[in-house]
Amino acid sequence: MSSFKPPLFLLAAIGVVIAACTVPSMPEAPDGAKFYAENCVSCHGMSGRGNGPLAKELDASPTDLTLLARKNGGNFPRAWALSYIYGHPEQRDLGRVMPQFGGAMANDTVPVEINGILTPTPRDLAGLLVYLESIQR
Repeated sequence: MSSFKPPLFLLAAIGVVIAACTVPSMPEAPDGAKFYAENCVSCHGMSGRGNGPLAKELDASPTDLTLLARKNGGNFPRAWALSYIYGHPEQRDLGRVMPQFGGAMANDTVPVEINGILTPTPRDLAGLLVYLESIQR
C-alpha cells in the first residue's frame, strides 16, 4: 500500500481548476443591456416592445421582446432566442431583416445552460439573453 499524500496546495490547485471548468460564467445583465442599446434599440425600441425609430420603415413589425416568455408558456425560450439572434451561417437569405450576430464573436464564449445543457455561447449574446430575460412581462 502506498502512503503517498499529495501536498495540500496541490489538492487546492486541482480543485480550483476543476471548479473553473464546471462553474458556468454568465455575464452580468448590464453587458447585455449595453449590447441591446448598441444593436437592437433602433428596431425593438428602448422598452423592447418593437417600437424603435426604424420599426415603421420595416415591412414586418419587430417582435415585442418583452413577451417571449409569455408566448412560450411562461418560460423564456433561451434556445430559440439564441439561435435566432446568432443566426445560421449557411442560411444568409431567409427573408429576415434582423442581422445575424454570429461570426467573429464565436471566438469568445462562455457556458450557458440551454435546456439543461451547458452550451458554449458568445459572451455578448449570453449577456443579451440575461438582459432579455430581465425585461419579460
